[in-house]
Amino acid sequence: MMILLGACAADGGKRDLAAAPAHEVDNAAMAFERALEAWHRGGNEDAEAKLTQARTALDTAIAACLGRRGCDASAALQAQSRALERMQVALVGRRSADSAEADADIDVVADTGTGTAVAPLEQIPEVARSVALLKGRKLDEVIQLNEAVKASLEEWLTWMRPNLLDAHEHYQYLRHRMWPVYEQAGLPEALLFGMVAKESGGKVHAVSRAGAAGLLQFMPATAARFGLSRASGFDERFDARRITEANVAFLNDQFRVFNNDLELALAAYNGGEGRVGRLAGGSQRRFWDAPVYNALPPETREYVPMVIAAAWLFLHPDDYGVVFPKFDATPATITLEHTASINELAVCMGQFGNPRGWFRTLRNLNPRTEADVRIPAGTVLDMPKAAADAYSARCRSGLLAQRSVELHDARKPVGAMLPMVSSRSSTRPGARGTQTHLVRKGETLHAIARRFGCGVGSVAAANGLRAPNYMIRVGQRLNVPSCGRA
Repeated sequence: MMILLGACAADGGKRDLAAAPAHEVDNAAMAFERALEAWHRGGNEDAEAKLTQARTALDTAIAACLGRRGCDASAALQAQSRALERMQVALVGRRSADSAEADADIDVVADTGTGTAVAPLEQIPEVARSVALLKGRKLDEVIQLNEAVKASLEEWLTWMRPNLLDAHEHYQYLRHRMWPVYEQAGLPEALLFGMVAKESGGKVHAVSRAGAAGLLQFMPATAARFGLSRASGFDERFDARRITEANVAFLNDQFRVFNNDLELALAAYNGGEGRVGRLAGGSQRRFWDAPVYNALPPETREYVPMVIAAAWLFLHPDDYGVVFPKFDATPATITLEHTASINELAVCMGQFGNPRGWFRTLRNLNPRTEADVRIPAGTVLDMPKAAADAYSARCRSGLLAQRSVELHDARKPVGAMLPMVSSRSSTRPGARGTQTHLVRKGETLHAIARRFGCGVGSVAAANGLRAPNYMIRVGQRLNVPSCGRA
């Protein structure tokens, strides 16, 4: 049975709704619900035709609302999203009832949270189109493939290709926490991926030199403004869902200010709302206009086209020879049978189910847990099903499980480092039994603590550093207690 889902399905009966009041979206949504219910009860061709007309009327009402000043775009697009989900459920149910053969054609996945199975988004054309919309406009049409964006495409496709692929892998395992937030807000998934790829590369604990943190890189003051707290010592910028909610709130604010201008909203995200607002005069100028573009810092001029280019590649990988590997990212949990750290689990799980290993995925999905701190038995950890299988196969017992414990307990003797102090080492003796260490590029507090045989907590306490990110900077001199083992 064919169901026509597009707004262009019926020429007859078209009417100009450019001035349609916003309540017509609600009326059209209710009419669609009634038509869908009638069709789902086993309707005939007449019921199918009425469903098509109701869906067309809903699309038209939404488009008219979005074209009017004062329209509640978020509510309109949520109505469309709900209709799409209902259509998914109906299609699966009808096909299941019709024949087993039709069932085989739909790769059904569970679960919508209500116990109802739905078809994958990409199998329903209207849904695939809707997830690429930005405030009612196709993202393909919003994006301007100018020279700056093309140059950014080349960067992603050459020396940054590994970064792009890494970001995509990390995002796939985090998608169940992030994408529903964008979907509910009516924002395109490609934009979310583009920002994740550029901001953090998909690393939950990413922290910039300026102090921005998390997958979508919020500064502390902005994070607090959008409701990200530091309750119980945990910085919510490291929570994938919470930072995505803050990101959506920020972007929607900018879309309202800049009349849904994508480039200006991204520029404000990176370069500051006040600065971009003054340069653009609200939405009187575009990001690419010389008085705006040339007055922005180089970082922002580079940031905007890089995000757009990553979003474009997310939409059109085949056009540029990009192959994004597919992963079984089905969420799962395990209950630790024995005390273990994230590091130990990454060692014993190895590359079982993932040729790249599981360390980053475990860190991303369990952001409150320090990688080198042993977690009590009985603790529940989040991970993909494939990783849970790896845990069962490798970490409950056996040689790899034993070796992971041995490696975790290993410490580099401090004495072995002492001969280097007199030559080129950045470490030197300090007062009262401590030493000092000059932080070099690429070093983390965890690595420095382990080098000296210390726990990260003791080094952090000696330098007044706070969990969980323990921010240090290149050139900083740290006090290191004499806690190494003989």
